[in-house]
Amino acid sequence: MRAVIFDFDGVIADTEPLHFESLRRILADIDITLTEQEYYADYLGFDDRGCILEALRVNHRPISPSYVEEVMAKKAAAYLTTIQDHLVIFPGVKEFIEEASTTYPIAIASGALRAEIELVLEQIGIRNVFGHITSAEDVTCGKPNPEPFLHALAGLNRRHPAARILPDACLVIEDSRPGIRAARSAGMKVLAVTNTHTEQDLHEADAISPSLKETRLKDVRARLWPT
Repeated sequence: MRAVIFDFDGVIADTEPLHFESLRRILADIDITLTEQEYYADYLGFDDRGCILEALRVNHRPISPSYVEEVMAKKAAAYLTTIQDHLVIFPGVKEFIEEASTTYPIAIASGALRAEIELVLEQIGIRNVFGHITSAEDVTCGKPNPEPFLHALAGLNRRHPAARILPDACLVIEDSRPGIRAARSAGMKVLAVTNTHTEQDLHEADAISPSLKETRLKDVRARLWPT
């Protein structure tokens, strides 16, 4: 194990309820109903583009690139307004990240927009510990495609060219099924946290923890990379 790559929403920041509410309101404006149950069952883990494309497809609406971009912009604006007043960080996450950064290069691979990620990291004072951030704007295909994780690893390797890190030496920390599948497709090992899904839902991960507050990175390494 030589690097740790974090998902963002649902792992670092408890923002999924805010994403749901922002998406629900924007879709309601175009007469599409999205329930909380539908969001957590079918949309969690997708980036904004993926969520909106899925909502339009399921509701048999015409899809054009310009229209998708318009709806995405409205959702992003609604979310940024909301998050400034409702920031919630999962217990123990800041301490876990700070400890991880003292031993490993760490990165973020997220379907969130860069402005959303940067805002939260700056607010909790841990922006500088990350060697690289991959956001929704950086990739063509979001999760469950492996591109976000491979992009994040490439970013870390650019910072450490003399000590190239291979995918099978990376630990990914995720909370969704599309994220787990993306990481495994990238050839990486996955620790899933049950912040938004049950253990049963996350069974494809290599290891599962109830929270990062209760997780010791050395124990994860010993389990997944036994000597």
